Amino acid sequence: MKAVCVMVLGTSSGAGKSWVTTALCRHYARMGLKVAPFKAQNMSNNARVVAGLHGSEGEIGSAQYFQALAACCEPSVNMNPVLLKPEADTKSQVVVLGKVDPVLGKTPWRERSAQVWPHIAAALDTLRAENDVVVIEGAGSPAEINLHASDIVNMRVAVYAQARCLLVTDIDRGGAFAHLYGTWALLPADERALIRGFVLNKFRGDAALLAPAPEQLQQLTGVPTVATLPMWFQHGLPEEDGVFDDRSKATGAVHTTIAVVAFPRISNLDEFQPLKNMPGVRLVWARTPADCAGADWIILPGSKHTTADLAWLREQGLDQTVASHADQGKPVLGICGGLQMLGEALVDSHGIDGNAPGLGLLPLVTCFEPDKTVRRAHLRFAAVQGPWAALAQQPVNGYEIHHGRTVQHTALAEAGQLAHEVLPGLGWQNTAGNVLGVYVHGLFEDPAVLTALFGAQTPTLESVFNGLADFLERHVEPGVLKALIEP
Repeated sequence: MKAVCVMVLGTSSGAGKSWVTTALCRHYARMGLKVAPFKAQNMSNNARVVAGLHGSEGEIGSAQYFQALAACCEPSVNMNPVLLKPEADTKSQVVVLGKVDPVLGKTPWRERSAQVWPHIAAALDTLRAENDVVVIEGAGSPAEINLHASDIVNMRVAVYAQARCLLVTDIDRGGAFAHLYGTWALLPADERALIRGFVLNKFRGDAALLAPAPEQLQQLTGVPTVATLPMWFQHGLPEEDGVFDDRSKATGAVHTTIAVVAFPRISNLDEFQPLKNMPGVRLVWARTPADCAGADWIILPGSKHTTADLAWLREQGLDQTVASHADQGKPVLGICGGLQMLGEALVDSHGIDGNAPGLGLLPLVTCFEPDKTVRRAHLRFAAVQGPWAALAQQPVNGYEIHHGRTVQHTALAEAGQLAHEVLPGLGWQNTAGNVLGVYVHGLFEDPAVLTALFGAQTPTLESVFNGLADFLERHVEPGVLKALIEP
């Protein structure tokens, strides 16, 4: 018997689809059902390494990774069969079932849709055969009529799975009832019939003031408003779609300010969510030298286009800021693309990312190669110096996603600028100990690492998932969530 499919659609990006999907995964899992998440196509540079096909490993969007954990199942590439990783305004790397497909990356959008649909349908069929419930997340809006004919992520999936759909809107933006009605009205009749309920998200104030709009909307569409979700500023999950909160917030007295350089093509920024949740830590997204003023740490994060982001860094004058910070003996951490930037040079003989001089804070050279490294990492720091000394002998569970192989520059090492190698494949640091570069993502998602560095913990993912489900259950009309999965 095939699984029942529940689908979360949105009137726009940022409406709240991802966290509602995550909450539904945990809600149905707590009912004792076997549950899996699914998103046909995601566009994001936030990715995780998961189980692939035939014993391999591959990458999927981070949102589906967290949704799988909420559903109490092992994440797999079937849960996000197509991942688009933007490299420029009109160019994306195309990942199909966890692996880069260079041919599809050069294929026009509409032609690409026809080629990837069989992979999407097969992946969904696999999940439906193995589970009781599949919770599907849409993308953007299902009513983009210029894209409807080539849609492979919203209503084509809904019709294929005969999914029971909820349509979520962000009422805090204004125009919510027009957004809901307009989305419903633009859909063909057979697709409208799949929408079982409207959800008002991010509501502030007295819900009684909404009347009589929900009743009038139901008279127009036949669809009830099944939930009004209050504004929730910190649900504990990373934001989807590469969106992050510019406001600097911290819980309790601030003891550490961390500036994360926000490159235009920043990747895996969601791995810093635990720092946002950490008591006493203030996280700042830095785009100018002024944003780094007073920072205790500077982090150079991952990048989907390292040389372009390095050029941007120099244009902003942030290269001098990072160098000055390091010269003062303050901690600088480079992760993945950030590690590559810390070296002496980026060498590209294959036309992958481009050539560029590095920041020269570590005597390393990175050579870009056609093959992409995608793997889960279970490693251990060796003897780490300086502000990172608490990580000595600390096991690390994370993942690697990168082009390029980084090696120590022998001539510079012999000249006395030796970088201390922490562990092959994990990273390097300078002789002073304050500059550290690692390839592995997910350091701050490891509770043991957070305890070693800060002596404290953030809320566990389990508590976040249960909190999401509790919140949803409190605010959805009684019986609605059960009715969505009944015959």
